[in-house]
Amino acid sequence: MEVGQMGMRFKDRAEAGRRLAEGLPQFRERRDTVVLGLARGGVPLAVAAASALYLPFGAVLVRKLGIPGRAETAFGALAWCQGDVVRIVNKPLKEHILAHGITEASLETVEAHERAELVRRAKQYPGVEHDLRGKTVVLVDDGLATGATMRAAVEAVRAAGAATVVAAVPVASLEASTSLARVCDFVLSLHTPGKFHAVGAFYDRFEQLSDSDVVEQLRTAGAAP
Repeated sequence: MEVGQMGMRFKDRAEAGRRLAEGLPQFRERRDTVVLGLARGGVPLAVAAASALYLPFGAVLVRKLGIPGRAETAFGALAWCQGDVVRIVNKPLKEHILAHGITEASLETVEAHERAELVRRAKQYPGVEHDLRGKTVVLVDDGLATGATMRAAVEAVRAAGAATVVAAVPVASLEASTSLARVCDFVLSLHTPGKFHAVGAFYDRFEQLSDSDVVEQLRTAGAAP
């Protein structure tokens, strides 16, 4: 399911999270449901949405595998959940960039760096050890461009035993929402614009979040299981 509204904008991530909660009333106070924000950007939305829905929440750790020299373009993604790392790769894109001069060694270097970053965050972030077996997991992010990190998060929570997986975002490209609909039980995108440039373009405030920002939000709101 997609909910699209033309010209939609969000004040900040917290407001976007509250508006996501309005689109998910069926999960309010359900004991079998947990809200997980994709760290870093999805955590403030998860905190706000879970608070409005009276649900437990936490974080799922994700990292984009960026093309060397074009780091914002992902050839894949990693997700960490309960000690395991799930890896997804866009095989056609990877083959294309290898054919145009990017070496396999450089891609392996990118992946090694991002795996190390996941492990570092796993040691630092609270709220990443929820027991997901048999649960409905609502995965929340601040927006989806390619959908690579959300796809990795979906695979990670399914591997951890989630029975039902929902992806909920304020804004998504048509490509990302279509791709996720094939792997999720339910997809909520409040806005799926015809022209998608960058997630931040749909927010009035879209500051970069630090580790300390995310850790403070998770601790203050009591995300630890």
